[in-house]
Amino acid sequence: MAPNDSAQITGETGETGGVPAGRRRAARYVVPIAVAGITAATIGLVPALASTGDPDLPKISAAELIEKIAASDTEQLSGTVKITTDLGIPSLGGLGGSAAGTFAPKGGAEGGEDGGSAAEPTGRLMELASGEHTLRVAADGPDKQRLSILDSAAEYSLIHNGDEVWAYDSASNEAYHAKAPAGAAKGSEKGAKGKDRTAPKDLPATPQDFAQEALKAAGDTTSVTVDGTARIAGRDAYQLVIKPKQKGSTVGSIKVAVDSKTGTPLKFTLLPSSGGKAAIDVGFTKVDFSKPAASTFDFTPPKGAKVTEADESKAAGKDQAHKAPKDAKDLKGLGAEPNVIGEGWTTVVQLDTGGVGPAAASKDMPAQAREFMDALGDKVDGKFGSGTVFKTRLVNALMTDDGKVYVGAVTKDALVKAANAAK
Repeated sequence: MAPNDSAQITGETGETGGVPAGRRRAARYVVPIAVAGITAATIGLVPALASTGDPDLPKISAAELIEKIAASDTEQLSGTVKITTDLGIPSLGGLGGSAAGTFAPKGGAEGGEDGGSAAEPTGRLMELASGEHTLRVAADGPDKQRLSILDSAAEYSLIHNGDEVWAYDSASNEAYHAKAPAGAAKGSEKGAKGKDRTAPKDLPATPQDFAQEALKAAGDTTSVTVDGTARIAGRDAYQLVIKPKQKGSTVGSIKVAVDSKTGTPLKFTLLPSSGGKAAIDVGFTKVDFSKPAASTFDFTPPKGAKVTEADESKAAGKDQAHKAPKDAKDLKGLGAEPNVIGEGWTTVVQLDTGGVGPAAASKDMPAQAREFMDALGDKVDGKFGSGTVFKTRLVNALMTDDGKVYVGAVTKDALVKAANAAK
């Protein structure tokens, strides 16, 4: 294993010993991951992803490696991606286009029960939020991208080619068609990162997508080091390790394998602070940085396929039903005014639903139903009053009995502390 310089990105200079201004800007690409945004998205290490030996690469510092990622100009690639998510929640695969009543149920040949399309993108990509999946991806600049989810007997594909966006579900023989907005390519990030943004933009699917969420800005709450090298998908890579310095985060560490030549993230692994296997593990098993064939991005609906136009969904008022809130700004659109408590890895978002908490809502339920609700969460109390904490391996939520909600990638104790501080 080649030795590598390590660094801790801690604000202006931190332990890097006076990082130049240019590198400080690059260092700002490292921050606590926006876990709440990506939870609607991704094993222990899959054997196919295992390294085949640690390559001997030139030394590189953390700041230099972050700069390399930021400067990556990869515009063309194709390959196979393995993605596994273990958030400790039930599989969302059977929901297809639905999640907790927000999305339309997955339909058969006739579509969802509400008349929606089984090929509508947002709901289908929600399936990546749990379980193991194999994807084929291809990109040729900001105007051409293709992502396919492979099942044992079916395939779901999302294709962007110029101003056309198509999605096709082979199991139901249904297609979904939309027009990319004018200027979409100009407004997108460059290269393979600039995938079509008419498709669900808050559902990452490749190592680049996940790394972008984790590499946006840096502060004194984050430790960043280079921890050796690895061989990923037949390519030499550096291992960038990101760790929270704050106590109370459910994120233990994030490891990003970075291609030594192109600076492209090849693998992303998130380990929870509670231990055990990875909560999110996504990486290339095969990757090729040459230009994909133009035919890769061609699509014509098969004969007999049911085609749903995006304008039809919009006219029917289904578009809003398929939009999950991405961040605090989106929550305002739902009539909730979020209050952000804390910073960095221990940030908690507070919402006042104006309704009643789980205890009051379940008081009229049958005894068995109340027992089931109680089993889903932990009862807590404090200066804020009392409530229930609902947990995953990454994102936890405290619902108080007076109708307030506190959500964050933090521990139960951190949620209670935030609720007490907000009282």
